[in-house]
Amino acid sequence: MEARLENLTEFMGKSKVQFVIPVYQRNYDWKEGQCIQLLKDIYQVAENDAMPSHFIGSIVFIQDGVYSTRKNILTIIDGQQRLTSLTLLLLATAHKALADGNESLAEEILDDYILNKRADEGKIKLRPVKKDDEALSYLIENKFDREYAGYSRIVENYKFFKSELANKKLELIVQGVEKLHFVEVSLERGKDDPQRIFESLNSTGLDLSQSDLIRNYVLMDIEPSEQTRIYDSYWVDIETNCLEEKSKQSRLSDFVRDYLTFKFRQIPPKNQVFQWFRQKYDFSSSGVTDKIAELESLLREMKQYSKYYGKFINGSDTNPKVQEGLRNINRLEVNTAFPFLLEVFADHEKKVIDDDALIYTLNLIQSYVWRRFICSLPTNSLNKTFMTLYQNIQKESYLLSLDNALVKKRGQQRFPNNGELAESLRTKDFYNIQAKNRIYFFERLENHGRNIPFQIEGNDKVTTEHILPQTPSKEWKVSLGDQLAPLHEKYLHTVANLTISGNNGELGNRAFLQKRDLPEFGYFASGLWLNQYLSTITNWNEEELLTRLQILVQRTYEIWPIPAIPEPERLDTAEINVFDLDDATNRKLEYFIFFEVKYDERFFIGMLKTVVATLFDLDADRFFKTDLQVKLKLTTDKRSLLQPMQISQSYYIEAKFSVNYILGKLRATLETFDLYDELFIKLIDE
Repeated sequence: MEARLENLTEFMGKSKVQFVIPVYQRNYDWKEGQCIQLLKDIYQVAENDAMPSHFIGSIVFIQDGVYSTRKNILTIIDGQQRLTSLTLLLLATAHKALADGNESLAEEILDDYILNKRADEGKIKLRPVKKDDEALSYLIENKFDREYAGYSRIVENYKFFKSELANKKLELIVQGVEKLHFVEVSLERGKDDPQRIFESLNSTGLDLSQSDLIRNYVLMDIEPSEQTRIYDSYWVDIETNCLEEKSKQSRLSDFVRDYLTFKFRQIPPKNQVFQWFRQKYDFSSSGVTDKIAELESLLREMKQYSKYYGKFINGSDTNPKVQEGLRNINRLEVNTAFPFLLEVFADHEKKVIDDDALIYTLNLIQSYVWRRFICSLPTNSLNKTFMTLYQNIQKESYLLSLDNALVKKRGQQRFPNNGELAESLRTKDFYNIQAKNRIYFFERLENHGRNIPFQIEGNDKVTTEHILPQTPSKEWKVSLGDQLAPLHEKYLHTVANLTISGNNGELGNRAFLQKRDLPEFGYFASGLWLNQYLSTITNWNEEELLTRLQILVQRTYEIWPIPAIPEPERLDTAEINVFDLDDATNRKLEYFIFFEVKYDERFFIGMLKTVVATLFDLDADRFFKTDLQVKLKLTTDKRSLLQPMQISQSYYIEAKFSVNYILGKLRATLETFDLYDELFIKLIDE
């Protein structure tokens, strides 16, 4: 393996070479946002004479010998997205130069970076996977007298680059590209292990690498003496605060991700935390003095929030009840609540709320999450719920507004009420859930109101006990008769038939009275609240089981309550799910919320454009693989539409709809993507 820093244009400008993307690689999939960032970087380095170069990452390839007697093959195993995007940008630049009459610039770009001009075969330098290869060939042939058949990200991004170049100096693009550098990693087949190197470059252990990149970005470009000062004053404390004491693992990348989430109301992908941080905190245009001042202001705030984060991950606080709340949240693994809690703990530090309000908030989060778990509601919406939850808080009615924000949620985000909770407790299998969740439940039930808590977690002497055994003895068959089979089928693993014991082996499948009266280990001798009712009855049948169920249900209500908000005190709940709106005649929008982002939009047609364009950018293929293409009249021929509305570089949908017809189109689009709780609207009358 050989690795060296290389100039990109020298690499792409090699003669008699072909860059081949192997078939096992994914299709090209850069989104418009990534193309925007690439252009921004190129313009920045081009316009700044003090910047001799800009680093864009690495390209890893295997030199696979000759394609023919006149062609070297480089098989690209990492870096195809950047290489393809730069090829599209340079191709768009060449075509724009041709249109402007600058044939010499166009010929230079095409001959140097796009084509092997004198080749008999393999004339195009970059050969992507099949679908992308067809699209790239279509663009290079420059036969725009016909539309490209089907959807291609290659074609879309080429058109994006071409539109962005409309009023730009093309020489600026060339200057910027010529300053791009990358690490060239050349592998030798049969000697190097490409898969291991690829996995190393793209390992899932991203926490440390992301935090290292952020640290280097923060500290690298300032004077050594200032580096040391800022590192000692801020960064050491941030790293220390984000260390998980038990595992000794750094959670710094997680902290930065949660910090960015609450600051910008967007959730960075775990493997893009550094890119997001750099994008949000770009100091390149600041002078040295301003940069240090801006940097210190940022790190001072991050240091403060990292103190709270340290409490979260280690379950520590000087107040025992706060500490208990944090530890229980950790037991439930509700890390998605951390962005919200960062803001709540900041309010507590500023004395906006007191200890009691903080404890109430921690317990409310547990109630919301645990009730949802019992009712088997999906967890994938929680990160977005907690990302925006703080926006609903009104400082003058802090807890009431928080209660309202959670209680008013509908659909998959709802706060299950007592009726739904009771039904789930009656039917849910609590024996085959994760042990940590079952232990949490039993321990909270057992210790509610206890002065001296009973430890179940980590106590290997405590086991889960079926009251009616999994394999009933003949005594059970005699005592229950015909009731045995239905009772066993309906309730065996439910919470009403489960308890805890100091010795499950001793109790086994004995008859109920034997289990009750067994010395030392029986229900009567246990002294546990969970066994209290069992110690007072003489038989175990459906009637007794349902009585015990009601006792457990009532205790669950007390430990994990849903806020009781009297109707007169309810705050504004006018935001409604678009699926709950039957008729919007003579109504306008005040705003709408999509993917937790608020849009100040008055017209339903503007909301339709935002939703469709966003989803088209996320997953265009789904529009063509379903009937959405027909429903929305999705086309590249805007002349075929009565009122075309552009939703991408090439595609349009019909916009001449009534308000209620638009609602139908919105629902159809959201249903196709299984998004039933992502679009909420606030209405006003016309």
